[in-house]
Amino acid sequence: MFSGAQVSLYPMSDDFVGIILGAIKALEPYRPDFRIETDDVSTLIVGPPEQLFPAMRDLFAAAAAGGAHCVLAATVSRGCPGEPDDPICTPINPSGPQTGLEERIAEARRAVAAAAPLGRDIAAQFSIYPLGIGQHMDEIYGCIEFLKSSGVFDRSKNFCTKLRGDVGPVFATLSEAFLRFGAPDGHVAMDLKVSANSPTVA
Repeated sequence: MFSGAQVSLYPMSDDFVGIILGAIKALEPYRPDFRIETDDVSTLIVGPPEQLFPAMRDLFAAAAAGGAHCVLAATVSRGCPGEPDDPICTPINPSGPQTGLEERIAEARRAVAAAAPLGRDIAAQFSIYPLGIGQHMDEIYGCIEFLKSSGVFDRSKNFCTKLRGDVGPVFATLSEAFLRFGAPDGHVAMDLKVSANSPTVA
């Protein structure tokens, strides 16, 4: 399996260079388990799928810590058939056979309930695409059911779902959506935008 994300940060500040370079340091603890490559457009993080969102959480929290309006944009993928398998992407906790949808929804709710708040409110919107399975809408509807009971659901929008809440539970919710819906070894993609310290809240 291959799992990773292309992540870009957009701080709305004259000190955007310092904010971006400082935030990238938050990825240092993940480097032993990840391949991390930064260029002038984005940072690629490739590694265990269950650590992708904690890494993005820490990156974004560091970028938003100074109070400037900051946006993270990411394309996240696991199981892409066009990417080579990479041992670095092996899940830390390999899963067995996929459980039923209701059980996965309950497991996702428990994981989010256990997520520690980090003291910064954010908003996020995302779309998830479980590819290559015949019953993909069942997986999407199950994910939406989970999201509505996650504690950070804001509202449904055209083409995406909006979340709002503390950075810890919001990123835990995104991670659970990514990991638990779609075939365990199938291709799942996510388009994600996250915002903190916005001068307007709507």
